[in-house]
Amino acid sequence: MAQSVTRSTASVQLIIELGGEHGMAPEECLAGTGLSATELARPDAEVEAGQELAVIANLVRALPDVPGLGLIAGTRYHLTTHGIWGFALISSPTLRSAISFGLRYLDLTFAFTRIRLEETPDEALMILDDHGIPRTLRQFLIEREGASIMTLQRDLFSAAIPLHRVEVRYPEPAYADMYTDMFGITPLFDAPANLAAFDPAVLDLPLPQANQLTARICEEQCRELLDRRSTRGGLARRVRDQLLPNAGAFPGLEEVARQLGVSPRTLRRQLAHEGASFRALINEVRMALAEEYLTGDAMTIEEITDRLGYSEPASFTRAFTRDHGVAPSTFRRQLAGVDRPDPTPGD
Repeated sequence: MAQSVTRSTASVQLIIELGGEHGMAPEECLAGTGLSATELARPDAEVEAGQELAVIANLVRALPDVPGLGLIAGTRYHLTTHGIWGFALISSPTLRSAISFGLRYLDLTFAFTRIRLEETPDEALMILDDHGIPRTLRQFLIEREGASIMTLQRDLFSAAIPLHRVEVRYPEPAYADMYTDMFGITPLFDAPANLAAFDPAVLDLPLPQANQLTARICEEQCRELLDRRSTRGGLARRVRDQLLPNAGAFPGLEEVARQLGVSPRTLRRQLAHEGASFRALINEVRMALAEEYLTGDAMTIEEITDRLGYSEPASFTRAFTRDHGVAPSTFRRQLAGVDRPDPTPGD
């Protein structure tokens, strides 16, 4: 999952707009992210990938009954949504060169899957690897990114590329007809991988707005932007790296600052510049680990409470409910896809 750099706020704004169309207030979309609508309105504002993922989680939790929510979202990600990255694709000479460039600078997009292109004599395969994405968000993100890729190629050619087959790793939803409308073909569900297959000859088709000079200028700007965002986005990730191995006994800010070779004041200031805080990062790590621990029934609520360093189950339940909108036991039942009493006390 691409989370090593900061990203523009365009995707978060699109998610907020989509939530608003279904009755969600901006504050509800941004709950627990450390972001505010005022901050997002700044022309130079950027967010971390983890913050965008938290906004998506809020949307998915609040709108579980909206069919094809990810597909709907994906149709809103046009080439212009991606800024200079999108202009670089438009000006590429062929689809093959556009895809090569796009994957080389994938961290400038809003993708959470790792995308790759594979070729066989008979097919070209666009593969979306969703490993590393929280289980509860995988279907939404595969839908969003698959629909976004279809939208991008329509922007490039003003028409859809015919697909040989589409496969996804999750069960067939009740709104499978929306997939057929989107991709022009009914997918194979419960497949081993997420992929779309098409005629490899399409890769060498010329793009109608190709311009070698523009492509070169755009690539230079993309390289500079990626370097700049990597520098800004790195500290929060390094702090998380210090926190993750110490769940339940998180080091303090002073200790983390010492490990990173900066002063506590500098650490606070640089995290604030990235739109993060030490306290918010601890909560983010706790909630990510909580989701993992709640998968299945291997750990009781009391064990999870102790593992994450909460003083009592009630404290963990309050924190989890505030962040996720549902209690841990409810979240566990939703993961399992059943409605049954939670066998563990303390929730």
